[in-house]
Amino acid sequence: MIASRHLSLALTAILALFVVQAWAGTPTDQLKGSMDRVIKTLEDPALKQDAKAKERRDAVRKLANDIFDFAETAKRSLARHWQARTDREREEFIKLFGDLLERSYISKIELYGGEKITYVGESLDGDFATVRTKIATKQGSDVPIDYRMLRRGERWLVFDISIEGVSLISNYRTQFNKIIQTSSYMELVKKMKSKQEEFAFEEEAKAKGAAKKR
Repeated sequence: MIASRHLSLALTAILALFVVQAWAGTPTDQLKGSMDRVIKTLEDPALKQDAKAKERRDAVRKLANDIFDFAETAKRSLARHWQARTDREREEFIKLFGDLLERSYISKIELYGGEKITYVGESLDGDFATVRTKIATKQGSDVPIDYRMLRRGERWLVFDISIEGVSLISNYRTQFNKIIQTSSYMELVKKMKSKQEEFAFEEEAKAKGAAKKR
C-alpha cells in the first residue's frame, strides 16, 4: 500500500515537472513553440489532403486553444458593455466569440504557404508582454505582427494581435460597439450566432466536397 502510494506520488511529480517544462520559458519561447507546432501540423503531408480537412482543422483548433486567451480577448473587445452583462451572458459571449475567432484564425492560417516568420524581440510589463514578429511575404515585403500576451500561471497566452499597427481587439471593439449603439446587445449576439452557422455550413460543404473526391 505504501509502495503504491509512493509510486503514485512519484508519477504525479514527474507529470507536473513535464507540464512546467512544457510551458516554461520567455513569452517568445512559448509563442514560437506553439506556432512551430501549428506550422508542423499544416505541413504534415498526411493532413494536407482535402479528405483530411476536418482532421487538420481539429488539430489546429486544439493548438489555438493553447495559444489564445479567448476570455480576455472577448472581455476587452466588448469593452464598457462587458460590465452590463450577466454571468450567463458573459459565458455565452465568450463561447460565441471564442468559436468565431477560432474559426477565423484557422481559415486564415490555413493559407500559410511557407512564409518565413522572424521573432524580432519582446517587451515585458509585469504580467503582460508584447512579442514582435515579422512575416516575409512571397512578394518580398515584411509584414510586422505584434502579439500581446498575458501570463496565466506558467503560461503566456495571446489576447491581442496587431497587424501593421491594426489591433484585433480594437477592430472588434469598434464593430461590436457600433452594433450595440445602433441596435442592441441581443442583436450583436444574433449576428454572431448567424456567423457561426455560416461557418458551420461552409465547413460542412467543404467536407462533402472532399468526400466526393475520394
